[in-house]
Amino acid sequence: MSPVVGKAMEATVVVLYVGLVAAALYGGAVAEYRGAAGAEVAERALADAATDVEAAVPPTARAASARVTVDLPATIAGSAYRVRATNDGGDRVLVLEHPDPAVSTTTPLVLPDRVVRVTGEWESGGTAEVRVESTDGGLEVRLA
Repeated sequence: MSPVVGKAMEATVVVLYVGLVAAALYGGAVAEYRGAAGAEVAERALADAATDVEAAVPPTARAASARVTVDLPATIAGSAYRVRATNDGGDRVLVLEHPDPAVSTTTPLVLPDRVVRVTGEWESGGTAEVRVESTDGGLEVRLA
């Protein structure tokens, strides 16, 4: 009878060990890695989006109309997000807002002076498009 009890205790110890290791990984290391990986994906996606926005503006035209589709990931770190344009104090910036603050990020837009305003936002999972339109004061870039 003691060999059976001994093997049962060994199996119990192995199961407990595997359970503790799995709990430690999923509770700490994996979650931390997922956040860091999500931040990297967010920075890369936003940098690519900024490049597409900047490329949508014609190089020399003061009057123009253009539409460019932007590829964005459907989710980042397993969650939906949104990208919005701001004109804070004259600085034109793209802001990626994510439920995890560690994943949220911003990137500046380098646009010519003839661009008077950058507006709009994109929701993840939807179609992301940049529209450049002429206005009386210059060009307006809109995320739609």
